[in-house]
Amino acid sequence: MSSTESILDPHHGTLRSPRFWLGPIVVVTALMAALAYLYLGSMISPADNLRKFPLAIVNQDVGDVMPGSDVRRNLGDEITAGILDGIDPERIDMQKMGISAMYSGLDSGNLYGAIVIPSDFTKRTAILAQGSVVPGDIEKPIITVYTNPRTGTFGTSITQTIAGQAMTTGNTTIGEQLTRTVEDTLATSAPDLQLSGGSRITLADPVNVLTVAHKPLPDNTGAGLSAFYYTLLLILAGFTGGMIVNAMVDQSLGFQPAEYGPRFIVRETTQMSRMRVLLVKWGIMFVVAMLASAAYLAIGTALGMPFPRALLMWEYGTLAIAAVGVTALAVVSIFGQAGLLVNLLLFIVLGLPSSGGTVPLEAMPRLFEWLSTFEPMHQMYIATRAILYFDGRGDAGLTHGLVMTLLGLAIGLLLGAVITMIYDKRGFHRRRDVAQIPA
Repeated sequence: MSSTESILDPHHGTLRSPRFWLGPIVVVTALMAALAYLYLGSMISPADNLRKFPLAIVNQDVGDVMPGSDVRRNLGDEITAGILDGIDPERIDMQKMGISAMYSGLDSGNLYGAIVIPSDFTKRTAILAQGSVVPGDIEKPIITVYTNPRTGTFGTSITQTIAGQAMTTGNTTIGEQLTRTVEDTLATSAPDLQLSGGSRITLADPVNVLTVAHKPLPDNTGAGLSAFYYTLLLILAGFTGGMIVNAMVDQSLGFQPAEYGPRFIVRETTQMSRMRVLLVKWGIMFVVAMLASAAYLAIGTALGMPFPRALLMWEYGTLAIAAVGVTALAVVSIFGQAGLLVNLLLFIVLGLPSSGGTVPLEAMPRLFEWLSTFEPMHQMYIATRAILYFDGRGDAGLTHGLVMTLLGLAIGLLLGAVITMIYDKRGFHRRRDVAQIPA
């Protein structure tokens, strides 16, 4: 049996063969079912899947003496303890830290948000209690909730929901304590005075919660989605570009027929080894990567998309497209036509839902968190996000994404070269047989 044998099956690939009908039906149905499960399952219930969602709480309160008491209290400590006791640590990773660490975590994208209690919180609360029975202008004590829009709109929404629930509970607790304290003080020092309705409403809701975006994104960033869509473009340039290069080179070298409308062209097969053909495809793909990355940058700039680190974005874009393209071409060289399905699963079907570009991984089922440890799109997303939104900081994901992209490129080069050379050595040449299969 030769290395280029044909399977002479009179029913193979004919209308009378069950495989002719079942093959495409089963493959396409299974692929669409996988798409439905992965895409819908990744985003329909983020609240149920929430785990270890990283937030910070910063308590700067120095404390003060409350009205009607000689005991010094620190309401910031009490609120912090109440928030920490009221959350599930398996779902929300609320970290106590200083203001500098908080800013660092927000700047690197390691925190989705933070709750900050100012140094004069207890003092302002005491003034509010006194002002409820003494004429004069007063202001409510303030707690600031910082969101991090550079981590994505979904992360901002989850942060606001969690902080809103925590502040509602804290506000109610403080309001009840404050109302009771003022009533007890009045009962002791001025029994003829009663709290007015307006004062009761103010004391029942004593804290003014401000929501502030930490370093808001500039215009033309798609509310934090531009990094995800730019990553998707890089993936498509590598995957789709690689498949186009593969088909066009094989047609030019006679390994596949070329069809243009009614024209069907079969060229004489070039006597080139698998390894040599793969090297040609890789060379073309590297040129395509440089040009496509430059085109993306130029088009994005023309559309008004900000590129604070344009050269770095072009360099990483070139690397990312080349890594995906090289690996995709290697997979096709190893598996043949089945490699297209393998590439589709690797780069698109499994990659999109586990990228973390739309829904945070901390709000997805654990399957997607596991996939993100090796799926190319997640590594490329965090690197792209770091370049576009976090000034190319290494600790914002660029270092990790760069290392993983280089690793992916190395794996693609190594597997493609080794397996293809083994095929050549064993005589599995790409020559068309002339055997005819009966109709």
